[in-house]
Order: sequence, then C-alpha cells, then structure tokens
Amino acid sequence: MSISLAFDFVVDKENNSITVKREFAAERSLVWDAYTKSEILDQWWAPRPWKARTKSMDFKEGGHWHYAMVSPEGEEHWAWADYKDIESQHKFTGLDAFADAEGNINTSMPQSKWNVTFTEKGNDLTLVEFAISYSDLAQLEATIQMGFKEGLTMAMEGLDELLLTLKN
Repeated sequence: MSISLAFDFVVDKENNSITVKREFAAERSLVWDAYTKSEILDQWWAPRPWKARTKSMDFKEGGHWHYAMVSPEGEEHWAWADYKDIESQHKFTGLDAFADAEGNINTSMPQSKWNVTFTEKGNDLTLVEFAISYSDLAQLEATIQMGFKEGLTMAMEGLDELLLTLKN
C-alpha cells in the first residue's frame, strides 16, 4: 500500500519567511526522535550523497546542535542551532546559523528562527510544520538560492526511507 504524503513549501517574501508542511508515515514519537536525537539526525538530515555528522548536541532549552554536512569528498559545511523553547513531542523553537568547526557563527551567512511543530494525524501519520523566519529579505533569498528547498526535499525523502526501517 502506498500513501501520498503532503508536502507544502511556501515562500513569503513580504514577511521574510518560509513555511514547510510535511507528513511522515510514522507515529509522532518516532518522528520527534528523528528530529531531536543526533544518532538519528545524522542518518537523514543531509541531502544525498552528503551526510550529516554531529559534533555535539544537547537537546534541551538553552542547548545546541553543532553539526557538519559532509560531502563524499570530505568537504564540510558547518552549522549551529540554539534550542530555545521545547515542548516534548509537540514543538521546539531555535535559532539556526552557519558556523565553523569550532562553533563560531558566520554572520555573513543567513541566520533564521525556526518554530517546528509535530501533529499526530492518526493511523501512523505525523505532520511536521516549520515556520522559518529571517531578519531580512536578502537572507531569505540567499537561503533559497543555496538550494534549501531541493536539499530539504531530498533529506525528507531520506527520512521517509529511514522511518520504514525504524518502525520495524
């Protein structure tokens, strides 16, 4: 049986924001773990053939995630996320930025605020919604130009595949 999973990606240039809605064929607790545990994130967060590699993660209010996207040739692009508000199994908010291997934020690259919610829709179906906002239009447009939609789409397809193995 094949089900069609919703995927909406809306850019709002007037409000410097991106809204993403994506369904996953798994219960909310498993999808939550996939977004909040580094050992699972590392298996899907980067678009193939890239891999995510966590250097450090402390998923709690005031905590962070420091990771790299690593190419097959070993090229690294580092990022840093600061976690602000967390309501277990329901939502988390944070600040997302490009960084270096030591965790220093690269202020010349886009930075964004993320509000991520998880809604159980029944029958092993979970909706994840991202409300991503930028301080100005230039940062939003730079993110789009870097291929954010395409990369996120590929990563989420990887999560679909991973969830099938984690459910068993």
